[in-house]
Amino acid sequence: MLDKIFEKLGKDFAYRQEAAIRKFFSVLKGFFGGGSASSFKKFIASLVIMAECLGCVLFDLPVTPGGELLDLTGYSLVLNDDFNGDSLNTEIWQYRSNGPRRCGFNWKGQNRLENGNLVMKAEYKDGVYGEGWYSAMIRTIAEYKYGYFEIRCKIGGGGGFWSAFWLNSRGMASAEMSDGGRGGAEIDIFESPGNPKKSHVYSTVHVGGYGDGLTSRIVGRYKVNDIYNEYNTYGLKWTPDEYIFYVNGVESGRISWGVSQFEEYVIISLEHPSVAPSDTDLTVEYYIDYVRVYQQDAPLT
Repeated sequence: MLDKIFEKLGKDFAYRQEAAIRKFFSVLKGFFGGGSASSFKKFIASLVIMAECLGCVLFDLPVTPGGELLDLTGYSLVLNDDFNGDSLNTEIWQYRSNGPRRCGFNWKGQNRLENGNLVMKAEYKDGVYGEGWYSAMIRTIAEYKYGYFEIRCKIGGGGGFWSAFWLNSRGMASAEMSDGGRGGAEIDIFESPGNPKKSHVYSTVHVGGYGDGLTSRIVGRYKVNDIYNEYNTYGLKWTPDEYIFYVNGVESGRISWGVSQFEEYVIISLEHPSVAPSDTDLTVEYYIDYVRVYQQDAPLT
């Protein structure tokens, strides 16, 4: 029925907007089908959810995560870094993309461990590559096929720098290798807009390499309380059939498009904007409390 509605509206909706429409009707059906179990509180909650769905469809506004709770039954922890040492554990991590990056440079020296956190710092300085904007990016040495991936962090905001937690693959080297995602994808578990006035994040899947074959789906934009001053968790459950995204242990979105069937590595980055900030006194810091990876006890093929 919804496919006919989309057709009659005569508009190409983005994936996140189609998902919002489907959720709108699901909530509507669930409420009116609830019989005597319906209540005033449920009525108000349903109205809020439906209003957010309409806001997403009409104005592309973020929505509040409200899906199923995370269940890791049958999963075991295979990587856990609490960043409690004096320096980055280079048996787990390696520095990624040191050198020129958009409006500045990535450099390993922009990472430090402090009070049980990995802190990535973006700043303007005269560094190893000369004067300019410096920031940081690291990746796991190990690669994984399926599992649950989670970070707990406080996001850095300002100047267009954006904090991110994502997976990438050797298969994203070209459209042929990526093969629509089957041979590898970029899975952005969360990215922030880097704007202190906007407390939301978004999740995206990219396939097809980084040339003309690149194709993307924004799974959704999600409201999160005080992302710049409070720790929140962002997670992804990746199975052979779909990606399920979580914020603070609550499902935020899911998609069965572009699902990688190939090994992926974990990346943490404080990304440069395309245009350099004008305020060279600006500093942005991204605090990561931990990164954890779980995999199913019975390996998936």
